[in-house]
Amino acid sequence: MAFRDINPQAPVHILVIPREHHANLAELAAADAGLLTDLITHAHEVAVAEGIAGDGYRVVFNTGPGAGQTVGHVHAHVLGGRPMLWPPG
Repeated sequence: MAFRDINPQAPVHILVIPREHHANLAELAAADAGLLTDLITHAHEVAVAEGIAGDGYRVVFNTGPGAGQTVGHVHAHVLGGRPMLWPPG
């Protein structure tokens, strides 16, 4: 499923979340590489639907508290609609 982040960090900030529970990206990758592929495919479909695929977008997974993960269920952040500078922040 996908929905807009309640605290957007970019003009487009959508969360893409699998229904199957995995605590974080590392757990998902170890358990089900096919579901990880599906999650990335859906993230790209969201970018296309939001009109940001052509200019570029960022897909972010926060894994663990040191990376800013605050929800104990894996999810991808699809961000775009403005220049994505590096390093982020």
